[in-house]
Amino acid sequence: MSVAVVDDHTLFRQGLCEMLVSDPQFRVVGEGATGAQAERLCAELQPDVLLLDVEMPGPGVRATISRIQSAAPFVKIVILTMHDDPVLVHDLMESGVAAYLVKTIGKDELLAAVRSVNREGGNVLLSVSRSTIEGLDQQSAANKIVSERELEVLRLLAGARSNAQIAEELFITQGTVKRHLTNIYAKLGAVSRMDAVRKGAAAGLIDGVGD
Repeated sequence: MSVAVVDDHTLFRQGLCEMLVSDPQFRVVGEGATGAQAERLCAELQPDVLLLDVEMPGPGVRATISRIQSAAPFVKIVILTMHDDPVLVHDLMESGVAAYLVKTIGKDELLAAVRSVNREGGNVLLSVSRSTIEGLDQQSAANKIVSERELEVLRLLAGARSNAQIAEELFITQGTVKRHLTNIYAKLGAVSRMDAVRKGAAAGLIDGVGD
C-alpha cells in the first residue's frame, strides 16, 4: 500500500514515516510540509492513502482537499490532527475525507485505520472524543433539517429580534415568522426562543450567546 505523509512538523512527520515503513504492508512514497506539496505529491505519485495535517502553510485544508481530489481522485485522505472539534470533523467529512484521526491515537490504531480506509468503500473512519461524536451528531442532524430561511430566522432570533423586527428584515409577514419559529422549535426539539438559540448554537448553526 503506497502512502504519502504531509505535516509541517518535521520530527512528527519523520517519526510517522518510520512507523509506517516498519510494517511491510506499507510503502512511503513521498512526504511534504505544505498544502501545495500535498497536491503535487498526489498528482505525481497517485498514492493509495494520504496522511494530511490540518494546519499547514498553504491555501487551507478544505481548498487543499478539493485540489487533491481533482488531481488524484482515487487517493484516500486521512486527516491526522490535534483538533478534536465536531465542526471541523463535520466540514471535512462533507469534503470527502476517508478518516479523521486525532494525534493522541496509538501506533496500532493508526496502522489499522490506514489499512481500513484502503479496504473499505464509503465509510468514514473516526477516532475522536465522545464529546466530539455527540456534537457531530447534533450538528449533522440539524444541518439536514433546518432550511436556509429558518436559519436566517434563527440567526435573527439569536440577535434578540422580535417577531416584528424579523418580519421587517426578511420582508415577510409576522404570521410567516411564527410558522418558521414553530418549525424551528420542532426540528431542534426546543421549547422556547432562548432554548432554540441554545440548541442552534450547540449544533454549530449559529454563534452562541449569553443568557
